[in-house]
Amino acid sequence: MLSTLKTALLMALLTGLLYGAFLLFHIHPLIAIMLALIPNLIAYFYSDKIVLMSYGAKIVDEREAPSLHRIVENVASRAGIPKPKVAIVDTPTPNAFATGRNPKHAVVAVTTGILNILTPQELEGVIAHEISHIKHRDILISSIVAVMAGAIVYLANMLQWGLLFGFGGDDEDNPLAFIGSILFMILAPIAATLIQFAISRQREFYADEGGAKYSNPVYLANALAKLERGVSLYPLEHGNPATEHMFIVNPFRGKSLMKLFSTHPSTEERIERLMEMARNPRYLG
Repeated sequence: MLSTLKTALLMALLTGLLYGAFLLFHIHPLIAIMLALIPNLIAYFYSDKIVLMSYGAKIVDEREAPSLHRIVENVASRAGIPKPKVAIVDTPTPNAFATGRNPKHAVVAVTTGILNILTPQELEGVIAHEISHIKHRDILISSIVAVMAGAIVYLANMLQWGLLFGFGGDDEDNPLAFIGSILFMILAPIAATLIQFAISRQREFYADEGGAKYSNPVYLANALAKLERGVSLYPLEHGNPATEHMFIVNPFRGKSLMKLFSTHPSTEERIERLMEMARNPRYLG
């Protein structure tokens, strides 16, 4: 219950940031409210499609990726959820994520990079982590946050260029509005990142624990070690940092300047926890 209230509050803060952005563009307050709520509705019904499209993910059938489908089907069966759709992103960055509004409309996406470096057992550990996100319905919140945080960052960038080229010149006669615009440009992207951080960080630990239950903690621990090295060598070159929290490890590690605000706990800590689980008879894979 506390987790649900916390998530609802954080979502309200994101909506409030959007509302504030629209006010800075001199939009009528009632219209601004409606515009701030619209991304929530769009994200609820279309966030999975938006995220998949933004990374060029292709839905593949069993004929195209039989081994991957088999792993997803087996893990989903252990977790007691419908088998998600399977997608592949063509990039050397080794990573994976899940999206969709509920287990019946879920997609597990993996990159070609992850398929190239992980053993079948390690890949199973990663898939189990993503299936855990799906089972606990983390994917809806993470997808909505990705869309809304992306919108906030986009509006902040628009405001920056608008001020640079004289858009909203009336603000020169209103110092408070001008200062508000500057503060929004600087602080809104940071606030959106912090909200991502608050929502996703603890959920990664929960998903690791679920991955240990539905597979084997050692498989996932070994996979995380490889992914950490792989992302440092092949960070994601094209993508929206607002989606960072959706991936199993931070795909922008090579160029991120905000490691203090990382949406993921340290890989070392995650591996340590998983190895502790491996010594517990409760986790058998």
